[in-house]
Amino acid sequence: MKIVGLLLVFLCTFGGLLIAMGFKVDQFMYLMMMILKAVPGEFVIIFGCAVAAFLVANDGPTIKGTIKYLGALTKPHAYNKEDYIELLSMLFTVFKLARTKGWLALEQHIENSHDSELFGRFPKFQHNHHAIVFFCDYLRIISLGNENPFELEALMDMEIETLSEHEGHPGHAVQTMADGIPALGIVAAVLGVIKTMASISEPPEVLGKMIGGALVGTFLGVWLSYGMVAPIAGAMTVKANTEVMYYKCMKVAIIAFLNGAAPQVAVEFARKFLPHDVQPTFMELEEVLNELPPP
Repeated sequence: MKIVGLLLVFLCTFGGLLIAMGFKVDQFMYLMMMILKAVPGEFVIIFGCAVAAFLVANDGPTIKGTIKYLGALTKPHAYNKEDYIELLSMLFTVFKLARTKGWLALEQHIENSHDSELFGRFPKFQHNHHAIVFFCDYLRIISLGNENPFELEALMDMEIETLSEHEGHPGHAVQTMADGIPALGIVAAVLGVIKTMASISEPPEVLGKMIGGALVGTFLGVWLSYGMVAPIAGAMTVKANTEVMYYKCMKVAIIAFLNGAAPQVAVEFARKFLPHDVQPTFMELEEVLNELPPP
């Protein structure tokens, strides 16, 4: 739907222009030729400077994160319902093992998580490096004797807040770039006016084309900002929020379990926390949990 939305921006912009001109196709094509003739130079000034400023303002991880989050145009959510069913199933298995055999029974899985047979039953989670490190770090703290849910919840909240800032920064950086693009459009327009003033002795029809070409810069700056770059930044931010939700789900389950909830109840707390578009139903999750092998 994101790609469709961007295509609709093109369609509505130039389709609306055609309607405004009374469907005079010849005049519309003539105007489009004028715009297209001016676009390459104006685009280089506007978008080139915007990208250059983006590179100056941001570090390497943010730039890499921005490239990664451009995938939000085709995959708007970091995790789907099946991913959360797998996560909840993993949490249930770990909690059940801890309840029946104690936290020390998890030590071998915590220390060798990427080779663990237990985590190997949940491949998407096991291959999610940051998520499995987050989870195993807290299991390690608990197995060392700190089972205070209030202390762990406070620590988790701080780590998730840091994670949220990190994951959300690429979207914020692109939004900052979008905010500056209209001003760069004015820069391009001013340069076009300077070029026009250098040809002030030309006849009016020539000057009209040159002024029209200069104004393309203003149009292109505003259009690119609000029609393209800002919506992309918004999509990146939304995807970043869905990335953080995965960690919040683990937090809710761990804290519920430490507060004395049974494994299935702790998992139910986490399920109820999820947004409805990725939340499995009670019966869907129960059916999967009932089919899990013993830990």
